[in-house]
Amino acid sequence: MGLAKRIVGTAVTVAILGGAVYLYADARDLVPGYLTTAPVPSPPAPFPTPPGALAPRHVPEPLAGPSTDASLPSQQVLDGALATLLADKERVGKRAGVIVADAVTGDVLLEHQADKARTPASTLKLLTAVAAGSSLDMTSTLPTTAVLSGETLTLVGGGDMMLAAGKGTPSAVSGRAGLGDLAAQAAKALQLKGATTVALTLDDTLFSSDTSSVWDPATAADGWAAPVTPVAVETGRRAEGEYAPRYPDPALQAAADFAAQLRTRGITVTATSRGAAPDGATEVGRVESAPLGAIVDYMLEASDNTITEVVGRLVAVHEGLPASFDGATKAVQAVLQAQGVPVTGVTMVDCSGLADGSSIPPRTLLAVVSKIVGPEGATFRDVARGLPVGALTGTLLDRYQGSAVAGLVRAKTGSLTGVKSLAGTVMTAAQRQLVFVVLVDKAPKGVPWATRAALDQFVEAIAQ
Repeated sequence: MGLAKRIVGTAVTVAILGGAVYLYADARDLVPGYLTTAPVPSPPAPFPTPPGALAPRHVPEPLAGPSTDASLPSQQVLDGALATLLADKERVGKRAGVIVADAVTGDVLLEHQADKARTPASTLKLLTAVAAGSSLDMTSTLPTTAVLSGETLTLVGGGDMMLAAGKGTPSAVSGRAGLGDLAAQAAKALQLKGATTVALTLDDTLFSSDTSSVWDPATAADGWAAPVTPVAVETGRRAEGEYAPRYPDPALQAAADFAAQLRTRGITVTATSRGAAPDGATEVGRVESAPLGAIVDYMLEASDNTITEVVGRLVAVHEGLPASFDGATKAVQAVLQAQGVPVTGVTMVDCSGLADGSSIPPRTLLAVVSKIVGPEGATFRDVARGLPVGALTGTLLDRYQGSAVAGLVRAKTGSLTGVKSLAGTVMTAAQRQLVFVVLVDKAPKGVPWATRAALDQFVEAIAQ
């Protein structure tokens, strides 16, 4: 027992000494613990206050814009410009409608037969563009989908006539969505279901079957426009080029291209037919167009007849009217009238100005342009952005080269046989913005370029 007591006592002594050593080490911060002999730390410094922003060394001058203080052109200058235009019978002929207004106040400064309807040619596209900006969501896109019901796959057109044949280009307007991408999605979905054979149906029921009745029968073959359908590859072109001939049935051709894309991905297509997609069909693929705002921008800058008719039909669908030439033109005028644009005297056979028979008073066209550049400009930003700029973009790229108003004219052009038109804005030398419309619809034969030059010279003259 004595030995056991000695062992226990020794163990206790060792434990006490070990604890004392640890406490000492803890106090000296040599081991982890709560004890310390270090001095109490000073309170932390306050969080630094960031210095104020320094004034820039140089404040740039603001960009010049339309001025409310700048002087208007003198009446003598304006009257002289009009007199010169009207006297130029060899280039202009005897029928011209003209109106010029101050973009700041809206006051009409100059007019000649401004209430007599004239053939607008492609300046009619401005009515369609403003109606679209008023009626449609410019951030929305147009879907092209593939839906499956049983052993039938349906290609459903949603209004995109600018599909790429293969892969889409995300940064593009024309070709943003790709038919090959849609086929890849559909083929993958079919293969996951164990299906390798389908019958293909084309659903192009979004638009009326009246695809080209108001145009000359040679329009598609000559490349001026494609029959208007809710789905097409590269706006129905048979080959590359702005005015390449178009397929007589762009939607059916798109279905044939889609079938070919499916076959390259291992799907057998047994037949192709037309018909509405069945209720309850499962979506197995979807591609989206560029936003509508970008499409409207594109249609104005390129003066694309087909895409303008597509946009007109989309307005008709939104307004509850048939997606046809008649329904679209009625819808556009109804929307404009609701926006306060006078439509008395307006006749629209189509939405693009390509068809024979459309006419519009210059005063109405002035009201449409004024909408684009007026206080509601944010609503029509996409329309304004699409207006060609003199010597820089679109159909004005090769006009006003070397002129004092190069880069200062933004206008929609129009051209048909015997017709030259121009509607837009110009910044004067004093930085005052003017709105103008010039419609010439009985120009002398054989001088289209000379007539165009006469209109350009009128715009230059009023901008002095």
